[in-house]
Amino acid sequence: MAEPIIQIQNLEKRFVSKNTEVYALRGVSLDIEQGDIFGIIGKSGAGKSTLVRCINMLERPTGGAVLVEGKDMCRLSNAELCTARRSMGMIFQQFNLLMQRTTEENVCFPLELAGVPKHEAKKRAAELLQLVGLAERVRSYPSQLSGGQKQRVAIARALATNPKVLLCDEATSALDPATTDSVLALIKDINTRLGITVIVITHEMSVIEKICNHVAIINRGTIVESGTVEEVFFHPKTEEARRLVISEGQKTTESGKNLFRLLFNGRSSFEPVIANLVRECDVAVNIMFANTKDIGGQAFGQMLLQLPDDPEVIARVLAYAKAKELSLEEMSNG
Repeated sequence: MAEPIIQIQNLEKRFVSKNTEVYALRGVSLDIEQGDIFGIIGKSGAGKSTLVRCINMLERPTGGAVLVEGKDMCRLSNAELCTARRSMGMIFQQFNLLMQRTTEENVCFPLELAGVPKHEAKKRAAELLQLVGLAERVRSYPSQLSGGQKQRVAIARALATNPKVLLCDEATSALDPATTDSVLALIKDINTRLGITVIVITHEMSVIEKICNHVAIINRGTIVESGTVEEVFFHPKTEEARRLVISEGQKTTESGKNLFRLLFNGRSSFEPVIANLVRECDVAVNIMFANTKDIGGQAFGQMLLQLPDDPEVIARVLAYAKAKELSLEEMSNG
């Protein structure tokens, strides 16, 4: 098996404030494979942005190691670090474009810093603006662009130095839903077409579901759960994961009795699962909540069912679910 392109080993980031120490990250370990789209999700203040900034050493870790293609970023000289950073592009929530420069000049900027001749930089910028669908806006300034267009310029700029890794720090948080979808589609296309490894930092599960293959959940500076998006969506092992995959609408009903979460995949989502269950088990169920999601182009969904307060009926339903290989799990009472 090939070595991961990024290996994060027991990473720690500690801030000292007056006489107190605050850990933004503690004991973080992750392997990210070449060509993957890897999501890191957590609430505000969980440590996710600190983590991504430690990957490219915008923040210096206070412990552990970050290996990129086998090289420990923490041990590189300043000159070596500058070279290594060119293999990692980064896009931000607020775009971070230079307002006095045109789109072309913004994309050329990292190439100028790398000493690339001007005519080569302009040629590369034209190629990248074509890639992100903004070839006709080469002379436009950021103030003349929409939010989605600004982020596309930022993506083109991040790709200027031919990076192997693209770091996306809340890259769609400032965008409306339709624009978010188009930017995520562009990132996925770049990953597929160019083979660039993508790390997505977000607080939104919907972003993870739309483009990521793997996900790690961070809470209070530690990784509490990681795996494929499908694994974490279907079988969350921790309370933090359950809160992310179960919507607010569902959580409001969790204090009820005899609540069961039914999960279905692309196969079972096209079958009359509930109708069959009601008929075969001779049981009336309340559907308290239901939704579907598209994960990797497949339909996945969940329903929150309330069963009658009868142990025999519940046992019959669970036996039926097991026989039909349905994922039906009891919810803990809130």
